[in-house]
Amino acid sequence: MRRILFVCLGNICRSPMAEGVFRAEALRRGMDHLEIDSAGTGSWHVGSAPDGRAVAAAAARAIDISGQRARQVASGDFTRFDLLLAMDESNLETLERLAGAEARNKLRLFLDFADGAAARNVPDPYYGGPDGFDHALDLIEAGSRGLADYIASFSR
Repeated sequence: MRRILFVCLGNICRSPMAEGVFRAEALRRGMDHLEIDSAGTGSWHVGSAPDGRAVAAAAARAIDISGQRARQVASGDFTRFDLLLAMDESNLETLERLAGAEARNKLRLFLDFADGAAARNVPDPYYGGPDGFDHALDLIEAGSRGLADYIASFSR
C-alpha cells in the first residue's frame, strides 16, 4: 500500500483537505514513502486552487494546501493508485462506474477508516459557512488517523 488518492466532487474542498491532512499524518509517523494525491470526479475546477475557506480552515490546523491544484480523476488512476478513497457515497458510486472490474477492490469510503465514526460521508462544505469546513476537517483527521493505522499494519 504505497499510493493513495482522495476523491471528492470538484477537488477544491474535501479531497485537497484530506490530501493535506493525511500527508501531515503520514509524515508525522515516518511514512514518507507514500504517494498521496487528490482528484475530483467532476471537471468544473480543473487547474484551480483549493477553495479559500478550505485553505484557511486547514491553515488554522497548521496544514498548507494552498499549492494544490484541482484535477479530475483519470482512467490511469485506477491502475496507478493502490487505494482510491471517496469522500462520500455519491463519489464512490461514480468511481465504481468509472473503474474496471479489476480496480473495484481499490475503492473505499474514506470514513470507513475512521474508528467509531457515526458518519459514512464527509459532508460537502462548499455551499455552507466556515463551520462546515471545520466539521469536515474533524472527520478527515479521524479518517487519516485510522488510515495511517491501517497502512502501518502492513509493515508489522
